[in-house]
Amino acid sequence: MKLITKEIIKRTPKLGAYAVEDTKDVVFTFKLFTPWSNWTWYISEANFETGRLFGLCCGFENEWGYVDLNELMEIRGPFGLKVERDLHFDPITYDDLLKKIA
Repeated sequence: MKLITKEIIKRTPKLGAYAVEDTKDVVFTFKLFTPWSNWTWYISEANFETGRLFGLCCGFENEWGYVDLNELMEIRGPFGLKVERDLHFDPITYDDLLKKIA
């Protein structure tokens, strides 16, 4: 499975697109996760040329920040498992996502 498709590249805003105080308008366009743990990354902006992504990371805590796609692709879990993309994830606003993960 490809982590990043042409469709994801096309629909994900460039870094800085949501440089606003109000997070209610932020839309997460795709979701990455570790199938062997509870770590999940909801991505709202990206620079696919450098691999720099921005969004909400849910692990020990839920926090906004940057993550490097190249580093995520190198992570290996038990039995060689890798970070995966949620194939059934539909774009969702921050407010709606909070209702789901709360």
